[in-house]
Amino acid sequence: MFLSAIRSLLFVLFLTVTVIPWALAVVLISIFVRGDTVYWSCVGWLRVATWGAKAICGVRFRVQGLENLPSEAERQSAVVLLAKHQSTWETFALPTLMSHPMAYVFKRELLYVPFFGWAMARMDMIHIDRSRRSQAWAKVAAQGRRLAQKGHWVIMFPEGTRMARGEKGEYKSGGSRLAIECGVPVVPIAATSARCWPRKSFLLRPGVIDVSIGPAIASQGRAPAELMQEVERWIETEMRRLDPQAYPSLAADVANAPTSQSRA
Repeated sequence: MFLSAIRSLLFVLFLTVTVIPWALAVVLISIFVRGDTVYWSCVGWLRVATWGAKAICGVRFRVQGLENLPSEAERQSAVVLLAKHQSTWETFALPTLMSHPMAYVFKRELLYVPFFGWAMARMDMIHIDRSRRSQAWAKVAAQGRRLAQKGHWVIMFPEGTRMARGEKGEYKSGGSRLAIECGVPVVPIAATSARCWPRKSFLLRPGVIDVSIGPAIASQGRAPAELMQEVERWIETEMRRLDPQAYPSLAADVANAPTSQSRA
């Protein structure tokens, strides 16, 4: 635990030291160019951050299901990504895994975070005031349609906030509703990031984070709640497959199951 705390402190210092010049460079670049150039410049720092988590804290990751995303040749194929949210790690890592620009839907308060928020403000993303729900949804819908027409991918966390390992929140239908309005598929994503980086904590533990990208689910002709239920089933089933130790009842069932060598 002591060693993990020292490594985590070094990692936080690493993030701080690298984000300041990187964010200032992004703000400067954005004066002259906008769009994808600024986006990929920011993704460059996210690559540095995820590399730092691996090099300093021993947080590695493996990914499956990348073939379920539109290919690089399908640059105008927009999707809505709906991901499990357990820690800061996936907000850093997911853009580095994708071949297309992504737009997060996030609370506007993040824009006020020094340096990090300043760089976020220069990207084409969707920041909302969560205290004004009706206005927030109108902005998400309008911006989402505009981004979909450009072939960008919108990513949302259906549970709305980070969940502790082994827990499930209420899956809200905003993401499925957006996909239906834009006429694009949804792609569910499971990630076991709390295994190494628990929510509301900067104490990282060495280990492997699994990311699983599911098959695209068509949204045409679907009801938002029913579509989100399908997304929820896939993500939560996949979470239990990837991280059975996080679900005690499931882990007990696996431990008590007879093996091929067991005798009747």
